[in-house]
Amino acid sequence: MGLRLIQQRRGRQNTKFNAPSHRYRGKIKYTKKTKSNEGIVEDLIHDPGRTAPLASVKLMDNKKILTLAPEGIKIGDKIKFTDDKNQIAIGNVLPVGMILEGAPVYNIEKSPGDGGKLVRAGGSNATVVSHEKGKTVIQLPSGRFKTFDSNCRATIGIVAGGGRKDKPFLKAGNKYHAYRNRGKQYPIVRGVAMVAAAHPHGGGGHQHVGKPSTVKRGTSPGRKVGSIAAKRTGRK
Repeated sequence: MGLRLIQQRRGRQNTKFNAPSHRYRGKIKYTKKTKSNEGIVEDLIHDPGRTAPLASVKLMDNKKILTLAPEGIKIGDKIKFTDDKNQIAIGNVLPVGMILEGAPVYNIEKSPGDGGKLVRAGGSNATVVSHEKGKTVIQLPSGRFKTFDSNCRATIGIVAGGGRKDKPFLKAGNKYHAYRNRGKQYPIVRGVAMVAAAHPHGGGGHQHVGKPSTVKRGTSPGRKVGSIAAKRTGRK
């Protein structure tokens, strides 16, 4: 009997692959629509669990919320949660159907009221492309075009914290701790470099897979490595 694969261990709870919850300062979600449609930025906070800084916003009813800080915002600025298409300013939250074409947005809701799901990494932003009947087309950072309900909310601007990838890690230890901070594995060892007991690709007189690396979708977890349910392999 072989050893458990890394992806099998990753599926368990309470392992080193879990992102530690105590590193996150709080949940980042849009509040439900209330009378308080305006707030003042009181502080900019570093969040160890995220790639972007947070803005602590005090609403008109004295309630405090956390939101992803956009580039260019500072303490004392006002942020508005509105449906008015004339309130186009950095940091304001509007339905995507009210935002002008070509405007940069982030923290986009996948469905109205879910609080924001997409484009939340530091330095990232999406672009509003076009509006149709009740639908809005947005180009995501990957380049993919996705259609949203026009009532889905988004924040105008670019997420702060850009350029974080420009500085090299220099040492493997720095990269290890950066990955460990988010519950990710580093370094990643190739299967062919392992012994036969540790991986289906391991063992042999030299490093080679030794069998077809394409496996079916329903194969057992202990053999589910390589090209999983690949439609085709090789060069076109």
